[in-house]
Amino acid sequence: MNPAQKALWYVESHLAGPLTLDEISEVAGVSRFHLVRAFAAATGFSVMRYVRARRLTEAARALAAGAPDILRVALDAEYGSHEAFTRAFRDHFGVTPESVRATTCLDKLKLQEPILMDSTALDKIAPPRFETGKAMLIAGVGERINCESSAGIPGLWHRFHQTIDNVPARNGTIAYGVCCNSDDSGNFDYIAGVEVADFSDLPREFSRVRIPAQKYAVFTHSDHISTIRRTVNTIWNHWLPASGHEVADAPNFERYDEKFDPVTGNGGLEIWVPIKS
Repeated sequence: MNPAQKALWYVESHLAGPLTLDEISEVAGVSRFHLVRAFAAATGFSVMRYVRARRLTEAARALAAGAPDILRVALDAEYGSHEAFTRAFRDHFGVTPESVRATTCLDKLKLQEPILMDSTALDKIAPPRFETGKAMLIAGVGERINCESSAGIPGLWHRFHQTIDNVPARNGTIAYGVCCNSDDSGNFDYIAGVEVADFSDLPREFSRVRIPAQKYAVFTHSDHISTIRRTVNTIWNHWLPASGHEVADAPNFERYDEKFDPVTGNGGLEIWVPIKS
């Protein structure tokens, strides 16, 4: 397993809360000494410098969008005061938070986007099982995703875990990561959600998708969540072309049951790919 990939996943999915090198290295399964060197070799950043750059980038976005309270933005970025935040922001971007909020412009700032996790293909993949899945209604937190923004999906899951208790008419505890409404440019909607009985009382801030009854090839991803891109790449670029199966025009999704631990990223998940009967 790649410690840097585990660390990237953990940082992106816990960016809005306290983060220490000790806890990141614990999740990565290596010592602090090992992680610092492995992360730098893989990304060109120190771990905590990457955390700082990502938090300041998200703060800059919030300010450009008109955030009314700079202290609130500072606290969200894990700075204890307006002064400490302003100093770090100016050191990083060369401008003050107030100027970014006033101009609402990010064009001249060197923003740090999430680093994509490994998407190289696996040497082999276990054969899937085939199931006919039931029709479902999924509600949760959604975003329009493209190739450049897909590294932000762990952050979407962080928002999901912060708001999931507010979803009404929830059925069970299984979570779903649904990819739907794709276009020819490679954009798609990603919804981190749960099954619900109906949408009638669902607040407007939640995304929703109807999944039809459908035949699926179901793959098991047993490794750490940070390596899921490798499994997905292998399914779509290697297994499917050689399988003789044709993909159906329907949502595909990840299924996370009670064995998956959203804190450590361990426990495994299933990837459900719709195929034509």
